[in-house]
Amino acid sequence: MRTLGTIWQAASDFLVLVLNSLYSITHSYGLAIIILTVFIRILLHPLSHKQMVSMQRMQKLQPRLKALQEKYAGDKETLNREIMRLYKENNVNPAAGCLPLIVQLPILILLFRVLLNLDIGGATFIGISLEGSVLSTMAAALGAMGDPVGIGTVFSALMSNPAGLLNISTYLGNLLLLLFIAFLTWYQQQLSAGSNPQMQFMNWFMPVFLTFICLSLPGGVLLYWGVSSLIGVAQQWRIKHKTEIEMQEKPSLYKEKPSKKSDDVKS
Repeated sequence: MRTLGTIWQAASDFLVLVLNSLYSITHSYGLAIIILTVFIRILLHPLSHKQMVSMQRMQKLQPRLKALQEKYAGDKETLNREIMRLYKENNVNPAAGCLPLIVQLPILILLFRVLLNLDIGGATFIGISLEGSVLSTMAAALGAMGDPVGIGTVFSALMSNPAGLLNISTYLGNLLLLLFIAFLTWYQQQLSAGSNPQMQFMNWFMPVFLTFICLSLPGGVLLYWGVSSLIGVAQQWRIKHKTEIEMQEKPSLYKEKPSKKSDDVKS
């Protein structure tokens, strides 16, 4: 445990060094976080590219998957074996979708910890408080006191001082960034799920879930998340377009293959 703590502290110190170095060049912690985000996305590009290609191929393979499910409806063992064979034939990894998120989680946690402990003098970026969260900035606008600030604190302050919402400049930047992240999350789910009915639940659940999680995150973490998601959407669009071209050139790759029985009838 002590070794893990040492590694975590070293990673935190390194992130502080990188942010301060970027700040010394840009004189803006907001720009420093954006540059850091782009750099991390470049490092993760091979992993995220593989994940997105795999997800797009899974989406396009739905007709073949449906055919297998109908054919082996009463034999789950054979169905699972045939599905895994189909994934292997088309170089699809069902677990690939989780890998980029798992890799980015430590970065998000580190950035959260750094922004809580780093004295950035109440820095803002295009109206976004990098230290404050949506909840804390709304609480400040409503005149609420207390640390930490929860949803209950903001709700109570709103009931006693609704006019505080007129101090919109205090919280608007963080709120708009949060809504932007929620939209990007929803849009990414749409690109990933397509017409897959099994993914429809995730289309609305993930944006709602992440919005709730992001309410108490510092604006600097939200800025990282928002820029990273925007880059991810652009990358996903490119891969989707490439996959659609591949479907036109190799349509049989994604369609149900004729069974041996139907081949015998034709011959």
